[in-house]
Amino acid sequence: MTTALDINNLNVYFGERHALVHAVKTASLRVETGASFGLVGESGSGKSTILKAITGLAPQWNGEISVEGTRLGPTRDREFYKTVQMVFQDPYASLHPRQSVDQVLSETLHLHGFRDIDDRVDQLLKDVGLGPAFRFRYPHQLSGGQRQRVAIARALAPQPDILLLDEPTSALDVSVQAEILNLLSDLRATHGLTFVMVSHDLAVVAHMCDQAAVMQHGEIVEILSIDAMRAGQTQHSYTQTLLRAAANRVA
Repeated sequence: MTTALDINNLNVYFGERHALVHAVKTASLRVETGASFGLVGESGSGKSTILKAITGLAPQWNGEISVEGTRLGPTRDREFYKTVQMVFQDPYASLHPRQSVDQVLSETLHLHGFRDIDDRVDQLLKDVGLGPAFRFRYPHQLSGGQRQRVAIARALAPQPDILLLDEPTSALDVSVQAEILNLLSDLRATHGLTFVMVSHDLAVVAHMCDQAAVMQHGEIVEILSIDAMRAGQTQHSYTQTLLRAAANRVA
């Protein structure tokens, strides 16, 4: 199998000098093409910071990050964002309040050089379960689940190979979380996507992913398959603690 994402000895820092925070410490992981890989752990463990380093949103890092065999440098170009897109936790904050759905999607398509924009906007809305009636609505006219569907459509617009999902359902009502997760699963199958999903919820990761890295205090303490997680076959005490806390939801 080919490798979609390869990270070796990644360190990520925030702040300067005396206030420097070592947020991710020597993290290494590999995600195969077409796989769905989870990053789990408590808040502040460094999960989202890894995604930010990949996308260039956390510029203070060292180590190696390779996407589809290409090693990343300090900046990200347009080709990178044609390959990798990110869906953020809060769909309201990630959408411009004064831009309609049509503007959000059309501008993204235009930025990436597409020409048949009208047809593509219609198809993107169809792909995420929204009809043409939503095209000229604004974020405040949408529910949380609908806003996240628009955010997913925007991420799909450049036709990426890899989606980075940063707690994509944690800001949503419980009633719509499953709908969004099922949508993402369907899109992965339909488009042949590779997922890297951050979540503090082991049940979500068990539902969505094939493999997961468990993070604590900025370090990856264990990488295991979801089958091993379900069976309780873990090596690290922290993973066992997480599993006990979520035992009634992961089984």
